[in-house]
Amino acid sequence: MYKTYIKALWDSIYSALVGMTITIKHLFYKNVTNQYPNVDARVKSGTAEMPDYARNRLEFLPDACTACNLCEKACPVNCIEIDSFKVVDGDPDQPLMTNGKPRKQWIPTYNIDFSKCCYCGLCANACTFGALKMTDFFEYATYDRKNLYYHLSSMTPKMVDDKRKMLSDNLSKIKAEKALEAKEAS
Repeated sequence: MYKTYIKALWDSIYSALVGMTITIKHLFYKNVTNQYPNVDARVKSGTAEMPDYARNRLEFLPDACTACNLCEKACPVNCIEIDSFKVVDGDPDQPLMTNGKPRKQWIPTYNIDFSKCCYCGLCANACTFGALKMTDFFEYATYDRKNLYYHLSSMTPKMVDDKRKMLSDNLSKIKAEKALEAKEAS
């Protein structure tokens, strides 16, 4: 009984001594913590080397986006918001995709709320056209959460209204033509 008590006492004292030895040894070493962003100039300038698999801020390439909404559906925290509508045939401003083909959808709203983003990369993996990519840019801290809400669409509100009106007029015209054809057929 005394043997187990003495052994347990010795084990606890030995454990405390090992911990104190490590603490005392590191007490006299120089600090290795980089005081970001003040000390390490490489990190401050944004030239710090990031691993190839690092997942940081997203980059959106609007000319590659088809408004398929796969990124919005893949996002587990719902930080991506997309709105789109069809391009009217014969629209003089019809945008082109990166492959040179005409775009089929206007994208008036493409928003990412980086205050919600968990940088999982699921949206970038879901994007089959390469419109969303994870970058190695990590320095975009801010004091105001509103500054982390990114509006990535290039359409102005006036342009959105004009294009929606053009689409509405075109749909009305198509409905009128179909009604006329149905009337003539009967």
